[in-house]
Amino acid sequence: MIPVMEFRQFSEQQPAFRVLKPWWDVFTDYLSVVMLMIGVFGCTLQVMQDKIICLPHRISSGSENICEVNRSLVLQRQFNASDMLREMRGVKTDLDLQQYSFINQMCYEKALHWYAKYFPYLVLMHTLVFMVCSNFWFKFPGSSSKIEHFISMLGKCFDSPWTTRALSEVSGENPEEKDQKKSTTSRSSNALSPEESSLEKTQSLRSIPEKIVVDKPSASVLDKKEGEQAKALFEKVKKFRLHVEEGDILYLMYVRQTVFKVLKFLVIIAYNSFLVEKVQNEVCCEVKEIQDVTGYTVFECNHNMAHLFSKLSYCYLFLVAVYGFTSLYTSYWLFYRSLKEYSFEYVRHETGISDIPDVKNDFAFMLHMIDQYDPLYSKRFAVFLSEVSENKLKQLNLNHEWTPEKLRQRLQMNPNNRLELQLFMLPGLPDTVFELTELQSLKLEIINNVTISASISQLENLQELSLYQCSLKLHPSATSFLKENLKVLRVKFDENRELPNWVYVLRNLEELYLSGSLSPDASKNIVLESLRELKCLKTLYLKSNLTKIPQSIVDVSSHLQRLYLHNDGTRLVMLNNLKKMTSLVELELVRCDLERIPHGIFSLTSLQEIDLKENNLRSIEEIVSFQHLRKLICLKLWHNSIMYIPEHIKKLSSLERLYFSHNKIEILPSHLFLCNKLRYLDLSNNDIRFIPPEIGVLQSLQYFSVTCNKLENLPDELFFCKKLKTLKLGKNSLSILSPKISYLSLLTHLELKGNHFEFLPQELGCCCALKRSSLIVEETLFETLPSDVRDQMKAE
Repeated sequence: MIPVMEFRQFSEQQPAFRVLKPWWDVFTDYLSVVMLMIGVFGCTLQVMQDKIICLPHRISSGSENICEVNRSLVLQRQFNASDMLREMRGVKTDLDLQQYSFINQMCYEKALHWYAKYFPYLVLMHTLVFMVCSNFWFKFPGSSSKIEHFISMLGKCFDSPWTTRALSEVSGENPEEKDQKKSTTSRSSNALSPEESSLEKTQSLRSIPEKIVVDKPSASVLDKKEGEQAKALFEKVKKFRLHVEEGDILYLMYVRQTVFKVLKFLVIIAYNSFLVEKVQNEVCCEVKEIQDVTGYTVFECNHNMAHLFSKLSYCYLFLVAVYGFTSLYTSYWLFYRSLKEYSFEYVRHETGISDIPDVKNDFAFMLHMIDQYDPLYSKRFAVFLSEVSENKLKQLNLNHEWTPEKLRQRLQMNPNNRLELQLFMLPGLPDTVFELTELQSLKLEIINNVTISASISQLENLQELSLYQCSLKLHPSATSFLKENLKVLRVKFDENRELPNWVYVLRNLEELYLSGSLSPDASKNIVLESLRELKCLKTLYLKSNLTKIPQSIVDVSSHLQRLYLHNDGTRLVMLNNLKKMTSLVELELVRCDLERIPHGIFSLTSLQEIDLKENNLRSIEEIVSFQHLRKLICLKLWHNSIMYIPEHIKKLSSLERLYFSHNKIEILPSHLFLCNKLRYLDLSNNDIRFIPPEIGVLQSLQYFSVTCNKLENLPDELFFCKKLKTLKLGKNSLSILSPKISYLSLLTHLELKGNHFEFLPQELGCCCALKRSSLIVEETLFETLPSDVRDQMKAE
């Protein structure tokens, strides 16, 4: 006998897959087992017992219908046997055992109806098809891999300590957070599209509060390993969702196998109902071909298992009917409900995690199937679909990784002499930062989802905040703190969300540095809103692509002292608003594609420093108007295309620093050196061939650079500038360095590399402050100095 267990391979699936088997699949599996037992039992009887027993029958050859006559005689004998009892005697047939066996086999093949012969095999075959079909979507390569990954993640999410923590925290949140979540939920529900709002709601999730009894302290305990595991789960769920939501192969496979089962049920019921009556006990067999072998052509046969097969067939039909109606219910469930959309509305309502997204396609279908097993699985799994939950986990892991001690090791002084902490490319801002009460400056670079809580109020010394490509969220209490305490803010942004709106309410802010794409047109780009509330703003730096000065800058013109506009090469054309900024002390217009010096500058009588770097200036005749700027001490016209310096330069008698480097100047006018207050003069990277002797007039000169020019000699008057500390003469065509270099006793930096010198004068030894590290010259040329001079320079 064949054990039923041998057929397990047709329906066997991994035990974990049971969560995807609703009650109707489990019920039909049991029905399949019963039908399988019927088929195996019938097949066993067919094999183990005699199928049919036949006896020869003598009938006159004149009878036309031998079997009909035979049946009437049989009925008559049965009637006579009931009327009277008489002794029966056997009829001698002269047949041996082999002939009887031959007759039985022939009659079984010729006379017995095919349904009566193959009924057990049909039952077995149909049942195996049912079993295979019911579990085909678990075996099909395109669907089984998705199911395995889903079940694996589902179990890990269900058992994760983070799930318990996330759900338990909902009951422990403060009223303020609840109010915020309610308002967020209402806003998100109002923002839903009609399609999203019509998603099918999972009714079974309506009332399944999770019974978790956790003490408050233990709920906050999550070690580093568990945190890393939960983080990996979030990534897996995110990638799996993107992959599975693209298609609906699981849904289609399940629908097809269900429809197939319904059609098969109808076929089985149809032909079995018609053929079940063909299973009879008595069979008349007429086989003329064997008369020469047996001497008979008509046989009267008895089908031994007809009675049992008849009962089994009716039982089988009943089971198939139950199976079919269950499949019909499954079809109704599949087509009546929107199984390709799944809404977590009730989970969001019960857990308070308002950002759990609705899902679709195969992801939604598997969650609907899970709900038929236990809706609690979907509720706990939903935690790993929430960005809020993921951010909380990242925050917890960050706090584990970045302890206060580790952060203190990264503290250093910044150029503004403030104690600064710089954090780069982290998944968030560690809460432990707010424990560094000595912190004065916080610099965050390329950090998404930065959340500054009310704990920032602990940083009483914080005055400077730098945000470079960071999306920031502020707690209302944090906004109030920054409004009162923040002095310097630096923001570098690429998107609108990276330019925080709370910038415009920092009433005590003194310095604001913005770097990103701005536009006066709201439809095109990010707009700089009014800065009117920034009453204390003194310094404004904008690195952008402006075509005109925004009105928002004019709003603070009455108290703005330093304005830095750095364009990306876009031409700045409308500069009339500059006239209104009468309080400006420093002005930078860098890479604004200016061809002339803007006339609006000439009205800014308080200006002390002007920088027009990297523009397209060729002529600077307007420089004469700078004589009205009595306080102007620094003029930077470097990195332009200036061909010459006009004589009017002499009228800028207050100048102390002048930058003409990286231009196309060939001739230095002697009038330039009438600016006798100059302390810093940079003429490097030009085409200058000659330095006028009038340079000796500059008795205050401390820095002089003419590197990368075409000088062949130096005037002796240059060495009369006895306050020179830095002299750069590199990359020229000089061949002799005058011994009068000894006059420059304060010289600390001398650059001579890239000339045609053959030796250096020993008078360099008189420059006592000059050291070897500050003497930029070829080593071979340095060796021409006397040894005592070399030793003097090498000495620290």
